[in-house]
Amino acid sequence: MFTLETPGASGAATLAPPARRPALPRREPTWLAGAPSEAASEAASETAHKSPGPRVVRSLFVSDIHLGCRHSQARELLELLERHQPEKVYLVGDFIDGWKLKRRWRWLPEYDALLRRLMQLKHSGTQLFYTPGNHDNFLRGFLANFGVVEIQDQFVHEAADGRRYVVTHGDQFDRVEQECQWLSLVASYAYDVLLTANWLGNRLRGKKHDPYAFCAAMKGRVKRLVKHVSEFEGSIVQSARQLNCDGIICGHIHVPRIDEFEGVVYLNTGDWVENCSALVELADGSFDLIRSDGRLLSRLAARPSRLVIDAVDEPIAAAVAV
Repeated sequence: MFTLETPGASGAATLAPPARRPALPRREPTWLAGAPSEAASEAASETAHKSPGPRVVRSLFVSDIHLGCRHSQARELLELLERHQPEKVYLVGDFIDGWKLKRRWRWLPEYDALLRRLMQLKHSGTQLFYTPGNHDNFLRGFLANFGVVEIQDQFVHEAADGRRYVVTHGDQFDRVEQECQWLSLVASYAYDVLLTANWLGNRLRGKKHDPYAFCAAMKGRVKRLVKHVSEFEGSIVQSARQLNCDGIICGHIHVPRIDEFEGVVYLNTGDWVENCSALVELADGSFDLIRSDGRLLSRLAARPSRLVIDAVDEPIAAAVAV
């Protein structure tokens, strides 16, 4: 069972880790547009770079930037933020890598530039929300609205089309993380070694594009096993149902994805180590999952308007409503 605390003024509720549940069966999403064609992806990337000014969007979700880790691609995130002007920005956990900074302090000028860009957005009217993850877990002791940024364990975001989404990092629903954290720590250090080897190998080969592609592929396979063992997706989707929400937006597993499970929409923002991906909400409530260069990975269409459906069945009533 879940332990649900009454939401505060921020509208956020706190959810305790759920008990083990069977993985939910998949079915075809109702509004999922699917993976875009290569031509559509390239066109989206070209449009993003040719835009004369920042692209105005409703919301922007990013997670797992891991500032302090030598493999964090913060510069690419900075470039993405400079090309967008969102009304809301959600930092969905592991923005700071406390594990790495505790072991060895590493803070680069580009990190300061990234924070300055976030402050520019704040001063221009953007709302900033931060939900901590397992690598910045120390911030869970400071859950409050600090004026500049609101920090909560999770939020409920209402999209433009009326759908409600739980926004949380997701580590609370990872049984490996919750029950065997020592194993998670060991795996993290081993993965750093693999990232370094991948980066050096590509550098020797003269490959500059997508330097962590091999690691991303390997981690994708490992994470599929972890998700099966920990029932991550099934547990996290149940939390959305418990809060009477239509979907969930999370990070944690470094696998960007849009899917649907038993009528609950699942959106994973990915990461800024291997994938450099972000989730963007447009003015109509649709969502684009994009790379740092604007390439489109996947899309969730806006929910069909109820007024349009009513207009087909009851044209007179609909006309009066308009």
